[in-house]
Amino acid sequence: MGEKKLIVIGDRVLIRPDEKEERTEVGLYLPQTVKEKEAVIGGYIVKTGPGIPLADPSSLRDEPWKSNGQGLRYLPMEARPGDYALFLRKAAVEFTFEGQKYLILPQSAILVLIREKDEEPQDADHLDFTEDDLDF
Repeated sequence: MGEKKLIVIGDRVLIRPDEKEERTEVGLYLPQTVKEKEAVIGGYIVKTGPGIPLADPSSLRDEPWKSNGQGLRYLPMEARPGDYALFLRKAAVEFTFEGQKYLILPQSAILVLIREKDEEPQDADHLDFTEDDLDF
């Protein structure tokens, strides 16, 4: 058999979980069993799928399920490889591939992406703010 690779499909995201040891404010290490009960966890995005498939409206007929796959387009993903993501643990499926632990989850389970500022796209959909701007 040849070399294997992972192919992520649809709107799925492949994540390498952040498994560094965590400590409390007083310096105590948290055991793995405590960390496993957290509802939100983080990790680094390794790969993303092409996005949400969209049919080309011009190719739709009375029976769109009989399409031959031509004209298929994708709504692109916001998540990119290298981003750090905070996501819902319940939505993730854990598996091991060639000795490395990974999580696969839909992009909709991601709550926040952390990206280097110089990689941020320059458009109106992304607002710059600091924690001081938030009133809680």
